[in-house]
Amino acid sequence: MKLDDFDASDVDVEDQRGGGGGGGGGLIPGLGGGRIGLGTLVVVLLFSAVFKVNPLSLLGAMPATTTQPSRPATAAGGDAMASCNANAESHEACAALASLNKTWAAQFSEGFRRPHLVFYSAEGNSGCGAAQSAMGPFYCPGDQGIYLDTDFYRQLADQLGAQGQFARDYVIAHEYGHHLQNLLGTSGRVQQLQDSDPAQANPLSVRLELQADCYAGVWAALNRERMEPGDMESGLNAAHQIGDDTLAQAAGRNPVEAAFTHGSSAQRMAWLRKGLESADLKACDTFGGGQ
Repeated sequence: MKLDDFDASDVDVEDQRGGGGGGGGGLIPGLGGGRIGLGTLVVVLLFSAVFKVNPLSLLGAMPATTTQPSRPATAAGGDAMASCNANAESHEACAALASLNKTWAAQFSEGFRRPHLVFYSAEGNSGCGAAQSAMGPFYCPGDQGIYLDTDFYRQLADQLGAQGQFARDYVIAHEYGHHLQNLLGTSGRVQQLQDSDPAQANPLSVRLELQADCYAGVWAALNRERMEPGDMESGLNAAHQIGDDTLAQAAGRNPVEAAFTHGSSAQRMAWLRKGLESADLKACDTFGGGQ
């Protein structure tokens, strides 16, 4: 995807790399107030395959976290451009963020706020608790931050076989989709439904994640003139590789649909494709339009 270059005014960046990190709070949970990132289930399933641990017990053991008020985005490790230019992956992520900001700001008549991108290495802090690289990229509604350890991109390509720039752009666009859900009030409504009916927590989580996939597709469609040959295939392959069933099978486990939190490979591909083909947020009604 041919993305424009950007300047510091296009993005809000915080850099926790080399500045400590870690600290209080638990892992971001798959249910309740926090988020599971794209990589969390990957690591849990790979861990369970090696050590013969039930992955559901690991996910269930993740403690809940509470959200905190939004904080202004700062580049703790220097200015935004220095952080974005720390390496090629960081620059690419900032370019995607700048495009997402521009694209989605134009779709909102009011109430739009940009998220901030937080780079960290291995460990960091978020408004939803500790950030750890094992979680993969994630969005924290408490501080409206997208958290990224760019080493995840290596895992995405080498361990999951999801290669190409657009696969990486899809990661950022998916997490940005969660920011849109936060702005639109979808996340809050889903949280209330999950609290009132815990048995529906996982199915509701799946619908939320599939909608974020669809939103990622809409962003790409609204920038269709910038897409290059192979981009769509790269994105759809990434969606397939991070489906709950594919990850379970890769870890030597039988997929258990009741335990899915992000959706099957077929579901994730279908909703990403729907966004790509429709270029319309209204087409991403995973709650009223089925799965």
